[in-house]
Amino acid sequence: MGFVMDGLAAEAYDRTYGDRELLARILRYFRPYIGVMTLVAGAILLTSTVDASLPVMISVGVDRLAAEVAAGDASAESWRSAWGLLALFLAAGVVSWTLNFVRQWFTAHAVGNVVLDVRRDAFDAVLARDMSFYDEFPSGKIVSRVTSDTQDFATVVTLTLNLMSQLGQLLLVSTVLLVVNVQLALIVLGIAPLVVGVALAFRAIARRTTTSARRVLAEVNATVQETITGIGVAKAFRQEAAIYEAFQQVNARSYRLNLQQGLVFSSIFPVLGVVGGLGTAGIVYFGGQRVLAGAATPGEWYLFVQTIFLFLFPLTGIASFWSQFQLGMSASERVFALVDAEPRVTQTGSEPAAVLKGRIEFDAVDFRYTDKEQVLSGFDLEIPAGQTVALVGHTGAGKSSLGKLVARFYEFQGGQIRVDGADVRGFDLASYRRNLGIVQQTPFLFSGTVRDNIRYGRPSASDEEVIEIAGRIGGGDWLEALEHGLDTDVGEGGRGISMGQRQLCALARVLLQDPSILILDEATASVDPLTEAQIQEGLDVVLQTRTAIVIAHRLSTVRSADRIVVLDHGQILEEGTHDELTEQGGHYAELYDTYFRHQSLDYDPTAA
Repeated sequence: MGFVMDGLAAEAYDRTYGDRELLARILRYFRPYIGVMTLVAGAILLTSTVDASLPVMISVGVDRLAAEVAAGDASAESWRSAWGLLALFLAAGVVSWTLNFVRQWFTAHAVGNVVLDVRRDAFDAVLARDMSFYDEFPSGKIVSRVTSDTQDFATVVTLTLNLMSQLGQLLLVSTVLLVVNVQLALIVLGIAPLVVGVALAFRAIARRTTTSARRVLAEVNATVQETITGIGVAKAFRQEAAIYEAFQQVNARSYRLNLQQGLVFSSIFPVLGVVGGLGTAGIVYFGGQRVLAGAATPGEWYLFVQTIFLFLFPLTGIASFWSQFQLGMSASERVFALVDAEPRVTQTGSEPAAVLKGRIEFDAVDFRYTDKEQVLSGFDLEIPAGQTVALVGHTGAGKSSLGKLVARFYEFQGGQIRVDGADVRGFDLASYRRNLGIVQQTPFLFSGTVRDNIRYGRPSASDEEVIEIAGRIGGGDWLEALEHGLDTDVGEGGRGISMGQRQLCALARVLLQDPSILILDEATASVDPLTEAQIQEGLDVVLQTRTAIVIAHRLSTVRSADRIVVLDHGQILEEGTHDELTEQGGHYAELYDTYFRHQSLDYDPTAA
């Protein structure tokens, strides 16, 4: 079976829970619905009682008619009794159906509410995870836990309720059989160990198979999501066949595992059916012998023949309970592992950050994304409040990491980062981030209108405030290019408008939030010169009173910064203004000549 399981290792945050621990957590979700579940339990008990009484009614009727026929007294009164018994039988069936409907109705409501609560907790856990979590684990697999696994969580409850019904029916039927005929009842009860033994034999393989099936489903989801997200790149490089082949491989593995899971769960019932068939044969033979010998009545014999199915069906369900239960338990385990995943970004306090001035200090900061990748080592940097600092350097110099650390997207391993003299780990994270504005190089917009996306950071903002802030970016000229102005639909991820318009919208969104600290991953890097000028015009206004960390790729941003910090492999090589650093003729001057000089208006490519 190893070839089926290849590549299905657990995620790093997965953990193993004992059945008792899982059940205790599951039951906590049902505690608010104890009243409904009590009603369901009552309906289950009554249904089991009514179902167990049906074969008894038939048995009594058969014995009565047999006695009257044998005595030659089959009168009209006897037939009226038979019809009365039939009416009682039908009435019992109607009551059983009604009780079963009540049980299913309230069970569906309770289970639906519990799935809602579990999914809410799972999604809350997704929101609580830090950015490093999403760097390490594919989003498609996380989505699978929030959607598919939370739905399968309900399997645990449904099976538990069925178990209650089956136990009640089993106890009632066993009592009736023992009262009617002890010797025949012992034949029926003798099958029980065989049925239980066969069912329990499936338990281990069922748990392993269902867990693997959940993991491969997560892989399928992740593959599909990644393909759709990068479909433009795939088409540009004509790699449709390659990604289709990759999908075929994971899909084939999913097929094999699902086939294996189906075989496991499908084979248990035929095997148990064979055991049940042996029991039925025994009752028919030995019961018939006792009837012929006068030690049992025809009604009793008929009762046992009919009731053995009422006995074996719940017994089979009870015996196979654990093997089927593993599906829900495996899903619960995966959901709880996501909820219990340890955060890497941890706050040591919850001091509210009302309005920050924006002074930032890096004091001997050590940071690495992984144990093999040291990004910062003993890093020191101070940014006064209100200053705009441009970070420049080659790829991998640590520019983006500084912004991510200030935003608390990642945890640093040593030293201290202070804002306004206070350790950033001591702030309440939500109130602290309200003081931050972040604009990424590739902006992401949510489905909706431009107006909705600008208002995203402050939903309470009025339309007038949205219009005013949008007008501060490039004088508002960019709005005229939108088909419906602020009411233009941006499409999924913002694909309905141009990259430049997306960036302007993202910048307006941040400015409406009115943060104390801005972190800009070069908002002008992916736009045309006209849009760059519009963004720069807006930045010149808003950066005057705010601290800004700018990851610079454009000369306009570098020149307008109050201070330029040149980084190389997590160390500061130089810092100063544009003019100061170019005069020094050091590393910045080299970068300027290589990357920035050609962006200058007076650049002459023919000059030496």
